[in-house]
Amino acid sequence: MRIGVIAIQGDVAEHVEALKRALDERGQIADVVTIKHKGIVSKCDALVLPGGESTTLGKLLIREGIADEIQDMNNAGKPIMGTCAGLILLAKQGDEQVAKTHQHLLGLMDMQVNRNAFGRQRDSFETELELPFLSSPYNAVFIRAPAILDSGKDVTILARFDDMVVAAEQGNLLALAFHPELTLDTRVHQYFLNKLF
Repeated sequence: MRIGVIAIQGDVAEHVEALKRALDERGQIADVVTIKHKGIVSKCDALVLPGGESTTLGKLLIREGIADEIQDMNNAGKPIMGTCAGLILLAKQGDEQVAKTHQHLLGLMDMQVNRNAFGRQRDSFETELELPFLSSPYNAVFIRAPAILDSGKDVTILARFDDMVVAAEQGNLLALAFHPELTLDTRVHQYFLNKLF
C-alpha cells in the first residue's frame, strides 16, 4: 500500500507524520510518499491534498501534470482527502473569488465552495466539532478556512460550524475545511484510512 501527499506547498510534513502515527496505531503498514511531480500519483492507493494557497496549488497541479493523474485516481475510486485548500480543489464549483481569479478546480466532488468563508489568516480559530463517525467531539483547527455553500444529493454532510458546512464526503472523497494534521488526534486520518483498508 502507498499513500501519497501532494507536496507542492502547505502542511505536507504534518500530514505525513499524522498518517504514519495513524498507521502505527492501527498496526498497519503503508508507504507514505510526497508528490511534487507527475508519475507518482498513479502508483498510489490513496491521496491527500493538503492546505496551502488554493490558486497556486491549482496552477502547479496543472503545470506539473498531476491534475490529470488525480482525475484518473478518482475515476478508479481510490480514496482522496482534501483539507482546507484541498477541499476547494476537489469542488466542481467555486464562489465569485474563484471565478475572478480563474482558479482551476479538479471538479471531482459535487459541491460549491466559498474560498474564504471564515476570513483572513488572523481570523483563524479552533472549535470542537461533532463528527458522525466519532464518539466524542473533535478539536478542529481552522486557518483562513473555506466552507461548502451547496452540494449535490450524493454528498453526505459530516459537520457544520455556524450553519456552514465544513466537512463532507462523496464516495471515495473526503473534504475538510479544517486541518486534522495540526492536532495529535489521529481519528480523522483513521477515518480516511478506513476507506483504504
